[in-house]
Amino acid sequence: MSTAIAARLQDPDATVRRLAVIDLPYSDEDDIVPLLLPCLADTDALVRTEAVKALEGYEEPEVLAALVPMLLDADAGVRQATGQVLGELKQASSAQALLPLIAPAQPAEARAQGFRALRALRCAAAFAPAMASLRDADAAVRAEAVGVLGYLKDAAAIGELAEVAANDPVPEVRRIAVGALGYASSVSVLPALTRALGDSHWPVRDEAAQTIGKLRLAPAVPDLVKAMDDEMWQVRLKAARALGQLKAEAGLPPLVAALQHPVSNLRKESAIALGEIGDTRAIAPLEAALADADPDVRKLARLALTAIGLAQDSRHTGAA
Repeated sequence: MSTAIAARLQDPDATVRRLAVIDLPYSDEDDIVPLLLPCLADTDALVRTEAVKALEGYEEPEVLAALVPMLLDADAGVRQATGQVLGELKQASSAQALLPLIAPAQPAEARAQGFRALRALRCAAAFAPAMASLRDADAAVRAEAVGVLGYLKDAAAIGELAEVAANDPVPEVRRIAVGALGYASSVSVLPALTRALGDSHWPVRDEAAQTIGKLRLAPAVPDLVKAMDDEMWQVRLKAARALGQLKAEAGLPPLVAALQHPVSNLRKESAIALGEIGDTRAIAPLEAALADADPDVRKLARLALTAIGLAQDSRHTGAA
């Protein structure tokens, strides 16, 4: 270790120490981990925060062993930085260091951060704790537990996730649960998703339309058609996309009407959906859209007309 770095890391001035930590990854030191770990115990919260950030990407056991307790740090900034760093973990083996954080005895914030870090690691051992946390008093814990279950894609969680999607008192938890249902392989989630299309909070409705399209749930077409009248254009856009994915001819009237909507993004999505459906009744409205003020709408209308023509040619060839 260079004398200069050593002196700065031990300087009485916290600002000097903090800047030294920030500079350390760009120094000539071959191994900065042994230098950073002691900084996690610095008396200054900003020094600890920078030390946590500098350790991002290191998944050695000694680093994880030092980082995990930082989720219980007295300073909120340190806890937040630690959660972000642990959320970037890539190695499945790192999950073992995180499992103690999601124990019921841990503080709610630590449990939420623990679940968040475990999410992308797809740790099977997190399944039971996540299921048990779906009724936790803390909304952040519930939301992160739902996220873990969505990544694990275990069919045993479908019923509970559908219940959360329909009944959790916090809109954001309901929205995450609706999205987590996107790995379901049966129509058993249809009631929960159609109910979510009528949720009082539009992001939940938006997520529901997207998940229905992802799952290709044809029985939901009438509900998607109704969603094309939603007060929020974002929900209409996702409903339009889902109708296109389902090739739902029942969606033609609202999709054609949406070609006149003032929001160009919705006009674009409607043009795409009409092309996917491939019905010749959409030709005239799409031809009118060739004069749209937005060049992207005009382009997508042309592509949709081409798609409809190809679909008709395919049908005629098949009939012959």
